[in-house]
Amino acid sequence: MALNNTYDARLVQQETAVGAGVQILVLTWLGTAIGMGPAGWVTGLVFAVATWAVLSRALHRSGLRTFGPANRVTLGRATLVGGVTALVADSFVSAPPVSLLVGLTAVALLLDGVDGKVARRTGTSTALGARFDMEVDAFLILVLSVYVSTALGPWVLLIGAMRYAFVAAARFAPWLNGALPPSTARKTVAAMQGICLLVAGADLLPYAANFGVALLALGLLLWSFGRDVLWLYRTSRVVARPAPVAALPKVLEPAGR
Repeated sequence: MALNNTYDARLVQQETAVGAGVQILVLTWLGTAIGMGPAGWVTGLVFAVATWAVLSRALHRSGLRTFGPANRVTLGRATLVGGVTALVADSFVSAPPVSLLVGLTAVALLLDGVDGKVARRTGTSTALGARFDMEVDAFLILVLSVYVSTALGPWVLLIGAMRYAFVAAARFAPWLNGALPPSTARKTVAAMQGICLLVAGADLLPYAANFGVALLALGLLLWSFGRDVLWLYRTSRVVARPAPVAALPKVLEPAGR
């Protein structure tokens, strides 16, 4: 039995290596298509290696015996995000075709949610898969905010940095690690971030319109995070509040009363 477990674990790790290989193929295609420079190549390769290393470690710690179809979809999205990241890095040196960047981003956004549906239909939903999906989404938003900020200003970086700032704040305020109730509004706002940044980055609208779209995305994100932070704070205060004396069981009252 131990032999089978080891063999399955190796197969799982091999799938992450295949993902890194596909990422290199995507970078090679981009390099051939647009003549991507060293900045794009280095950034893309760092992304590929970092994704492989982090995901391999997470899989090892989770003990999953199979990678699963849903995680394969997410890994495919991650390779697209790696391509977008390389193009954005290259844009600081030369101007890559906007249509190519928009196309890769659009496909990555369209596939968002597909992995969740696949996981539910195949009964392969896992905490690792959900976290993997969330991290890919968050990084894509960060990269898009960097790209859009070059045209609209550094304030756009707040969109991509907000989730990471929340995670950093949770290290100093542990109550931020509390579980949040499911929320359709939160999911909708999160999905709109990528769409709004894609619209602003495509540069098809006038500057004022692009500015307004990005500002709307930031406003909705501030509202969503603010609502969740307030809920977590109030919940933590209720849990930490000691029970009133009158509510204590009778057996705890002094004898003779």
